[in-house]
Amino acid sequence: MDLSTLEERLQYKFASSELLQQAVTHRSHGVVHNERLEFLGDSVLNCVIAQLLFSKYGRLDEGDLSRIRANLVKQQSLSEIAERLGLSDFLRLGEGEMKSGGFRRPSILADTMEAVFGAVFVDGGFDGAHEVIGRLFEPVLKQVDPKTLGKDAKTLLQEYLQAKRLPLPVYKVVETRGAAHNQEFEVECAIPKLDVGVRGNGRSRRGAEQSAAKHALEAAQAAAQALRRAKRKGAASSAPEAGAGEAGAPPEPAPAVKAQAAEVGAAAEPAPPG
Repeated sequence: MDLSTLEERLQYKFASSELLQQAVTHRSHGVVHNERLEFLGDSVLNCVIAQLLFSKYGRLDEGDLSRIRANLVKQQSLSEIAERLGLSDFLRLGEGEMKSGGFRRPSILADTMEAVFGAVFVDGGFDGAHEVIGRLFEPVLKQVDPKTLGKDAKTLLQEYLQAKRLPLPVYKVVETRGAAHNQEFEVECAIPKLDVGVRGNGRSRRGAEQSAAKHALEAAQAAAQALRRAKRKGAASSAPEAGAGEAGAPPEPAPAVKAQAAEVGAAAEPAPPG
């Protein structure tokens, strides 16, 4: 198998091409396969990503760094990078895996990606692996939001409301459908202060709550934006007309708008020091 195209995509030339061939060989193909390289690559990947995050985010604590790293090195991220490289074109699979579509399976793609990192480490040391991993993860790292990555919808909603000094949401199961072994839950998430009440569905109560929380967060953010626009519009319309001089003071904003803006913490304004 000619792996020079894969080397070009990796932007790394192997001194020992056998290592790369082993890295793309699934255990279904034969006795010599990539599982040992996968084991090594997993550790190398975690180390490199930890170093990159340590350098990039100087103010994050250990918990946040660990949370972000876990979400960067998970199967989905690795399989997406593998797809970007076209790694499935180079996989060496047994006949059974080929027929069952193993070359498209995210778990196989992710494992092979780790094996490739392990192969680069053996071939070119830590510096070589660091260069390859850093280059492949660069587009991913640019999109990372350290405040939200790895947090579920309920956590994000709770943090959002707490930042606006609003009461926490209320979750209520409104309907359960299906047989006991195959139930579907419908849950309502309500934020009375913002007049938000949305529903979500899931195969478990927790899943339905997460779905509802996601919709509620979107609704809460939209409500906050609407209040900001109303506040700006009210301020503009209450300004004295040109040429009026000091003859008349600007009217007070509508009480309802003032009250709602206060409840949301005027979203765009920082909270006063404690």
